[in-house]
Amino acid sequence: MNIQIQALSKTYNGNKQALREIDLSIGSGMFGLLGPNGAGKSTLMQILATLIPPTGGKVQIGPYVLGKDDHCIRQCLGYLPQASRFYDKLTGEEFLHYVAAIKGMKSAKERRAAVATLLEKVNLQHHAKRKLKTYSGGMRQRIGIAQALIGDPRVLIVDEPTAGLDPEERIRFRELLEELGQERIIVLSTHIVADIEASCRSLAILDQGSMRYHGTMADLLAKVQGRVWTTYVHERDLHRLTGESVIRRRKTIEGYELRMISSTCPLPDAVPASPSLEDAYLHLTRGESDE
Repeated sequence: MNIQIQALSKTYNGNKQALREIDLSIGSGMFGLLGPNGAGKSTLMQILATLIPPTGGKVQIGPYVLGKDDHCIRQCLGYLPQASRFYDKLTGEEFLHYVAAIKGMKSAKERRAAVATLLEKVNLQHHAKRKLKTYSGGMRQRIGIAQALIGDPRVLIVDEPTAGLDPEERIRFRELLEELGQERIIVLSTHIVADIEASCRSLAILDQGSMRYHGTMADLLAKVQGRVWTTYVHERDLHRLTGESVIRRRKTIEGYELRMISSTCPLPDAVPASPSLEDAYLHLTRGESDE
């Protein structure tokens, strides 16, 4: 199964254009959708999840066409929205039973087996009897993934899943998604570069509703290979570099450490650096020139 998106657009009331002619192909495994807040990522995720209709274009998920086969799409899709809401008075086990019943799992025996399996898969089997209001942020995201996995969907959509998690919980959650991605399509939408860099071979970069890049991580890094530089400057000299392609700066005791993108050596003391996904991402979304 794969996802094919052709010329997809979305315009809200007031002529606010959230998506502009998006073309995208997503295959099995982990796929990253990277972009700043307000780029249109959540709009795209909600369209794929059949929650809002597009203004134009076509989406096909496997053999199913969005707008025509929405019921079939929902049966093969799991969704974890950016702002997940839970019934805090329920335990983790009770919540999953409730969601399973809503999704049409009528047999109590079948629900018990499915819930036990899912709790173990997300490593919450020892917290099944605790109320959701006592769960940490990482545990709430894991129970969110568990509810999205009810029915064993072939496609899993997760929108900003690690926002607000501490570093350790973020790493554990990424590892869980990587494991799940071996069996299905997972579309991971985030503004956190490290989540994509650690988990996805293929990605798309969305900015202001437009697609800036679509392809592999390796091909994206090749675009800035040999063009990333680091150097140090004194604080009094920093203002002279306003025309240079400075993508990141870090305060030091003596001044600033700069990371720059340029097709030629930008300053006499600059030295080449290995490119990172963050370098390429900032270069694309900030619209830096080649010089």
